[in-house]
Amino acid sequence: MHHIKPIITAQTGKKRPGRGFSPDEIKEAGLDAGSARKLSIPIDRKRKSSHEANVECLKAHMKNAPAKAVTGGSKKKSKN
Repeated sequence: MHHIKPIITAQTGKKRPGRGFSPDEIKEAGLDAGSARKLSIPIDRKRKSSHEANVECLKAHMKNAPAKAVTGGSKKKSKN
């Protein structure tokens, strides 16, 4: 898969690629942190803002992702 980067607004007002998606953007797209890691989506825990364009980008990326990675796949059974 290709690398996916969010677009953020710098302090100067210019748009630039960011380090990772904010936790709020990940949640709004319907993912959790574990699923985002499986899909190689970077998360920037320092970011507090949420941009609708980044959420739409995540949703589009999830449509192209394998279904097993998005849903979490099957759980391993423990040996008791």
